[in-house]
Amino acid sequence: MTVQHKPFAITLDVGSSHLNKTGSWRSMRPVYVDRLPPCNKTCPSGEDIQGWLSLAEEEDYEGAWRLLTRDNPFPAIMGRVCYHPCEGACNRGSLDLPVGINSVERFIGEQGLINNWQFEAGEDSGKKVMIIGAGPAGLSAAYHLRRFGHAVTIYEAAEKPGGMLRYGIPKYRLPREKLNAEIYRVENMGVEIVLNHKVDDIEVARKAGGFDAVLICVGAQKSNMLTFEGAADIPVLDALKVLRDTELERPNQLIGRVVVYGGGNSAMDVARTAVRLGAQDVKVISREDPDNMTAHKFEVIETIEEGSEVINLRTIKSVNGHEITLEIMKISEQHHSGQLRVVGTGEYETLEADVVVLAIGQNVDPVLFENSTAIELQERTIKVDSIMQTTQEGIFAAGDAAPSQRSVTSALGHGKKSARAINAWLAGKVYQPAPQNEVASFDKMEPWYYSDAPRTVQPHLDAVRRKSGFAEVVGDLEPEHAKYEARRCMSCGNCFECDNCYGICPDNAIRKLGQGQGYEFKYDYCKGCGMCDTECPCGAINMIAEDI
Repeated sequence: MTVQHKPFAITLDVGSSHLNKTGSWRSMRPVYVDRLPPCNKTCPSGEDIQGWLSLAEEEDYEGAWRLLTRDNPFPAIMGRVCYHPCEGACNRGSLDLPVGINSVERFIGEQGLINNWQFEAGEDSGKKVMIIGAGPAGLSAAYHLRRFGHAVTIYEAAEKPGGMLRYGIPKYRLPREKLNAEIYRVENMGVEIVLNHKVDDIEVARKAGGFDAVLICVGAQKSNMLTFEGAADIPVLDALKVLRDTELERPNQLIGRVVVYGGGNSAMDVARTAVRLGAQDVKVISREDPDNMTAHKFEVIETIEEGSEVINLRTIKSVNGHEITLEIMKISEQHHSGQLRVVGTGEYETLEADVVVLAIGQNVDPVLFENSTAIELQERTIKVDSIMQTTQEGIFAAGDAAPSQRSVTSALGHGKKSARAINAWLAGKVYQPAPQNEVASFDKMEPWYYSDAPRTVQPHLDAVRRKSGFAEVVGDLEPEHAKYEARRCMSCGNCFECDNCYGICPDNAIRKLGQGQGYEFKYDYCKGCGMCDTECPCGAINMIAEDI
């Protein structure tokens, strides 16, 4: 009979190699750890990104969808409008390019819509929660509260749900059929959305509906406005109203020569919308230099590709008739806060315009709380404590109305956090977030083991076709590309059973526990050499001082 020889590392005879227990030589001990991937750490919604990418790689799309939607109920939406801070933190970016997390999230979201996967509500708790505002924070909170089993009613002043998702993000970035479908899925859990209903007195509405708790998610609806010197003979509009009117197909005011004042994403959205509506000439005026604009770089690039001109380091000084006077700015030294300061040079230039649109931010409208004097505002947002409760007992606030980073993703995270806080408060408890593990930084990994894998690029419409209408700009990944992109994940900080530690251990001191169960150290035979730690690709082993 022929004897089959297996790799040396797994054929050592216990009777020979394990006669001497060498563990007593150790000064350091290896332990398996679960570190927190940096993508998970930076996701405002708290998604287990690494987890659902792993399931997507295995083509378990429903499993990936259910894990993803545990934290974020809108993957098809967020796969389009999230500015993916997770990718900025991705360790793969130190090797080649970050994993295209957002594109795979969008693909998973599309699978959910295609297959009509639905959510299930939790067992009825007997508690009722009123949410004011059907924007991303309110809808997210409603979803999580229903999963806890609470009855939820959302009161929305507008004629359709979605908030800034519908009225602040143009259709070329977020098709309305995707928005409607994912909102309907939340409604299908039993969430009641009452439209065209403005809540004027929160406490009166709370008592009338018999609600046990209230969550305010009204957003930041009041645009910041400026009064210019001179006698303007042209309309001065605010960006939110322009985008809302476009959504509602009201008469177009973006005609002729359009000047947009602001350097954020809303300014880019207005400029790109003006181009699509046939404006003769579009210019974006930004106080910041190109490297310090708040708009994301790809938004600025696409705005310029579509024909708008972005003029940096300028501020509007006056408007006389159709003539706009700009002051040329320059970068001064850093402010004590660390921010770059922009100051005027005293030099001026002019341009002609037929309409000016202000896109310089927005804040909470204090008029909304005239009848709720117990709710305090602080720095133009609602004052909340660590559990997102306002200064009035049982009334919470989330999203742009509360202190936040003011992004859709942050609003979803706020919705989840506030739902957990409300759930605990209804039970007479105080919500305590679970502690987080140490972050798996790039220096804890061994990148040599990861092969080169160029990032997949999503299909884009060319600039000429983009300008012709509101068709979606970015396309979906094909299934094979989504699987490939998910496979680029390096599983930072979490063992994926590559067998490196098992094969490299010189003492045969590691035992395999079976597929999906990982490994364990046999410390009687481990000398603490640290080779397993050094050669672990994903940084899932740590060396700690031996107890003496």
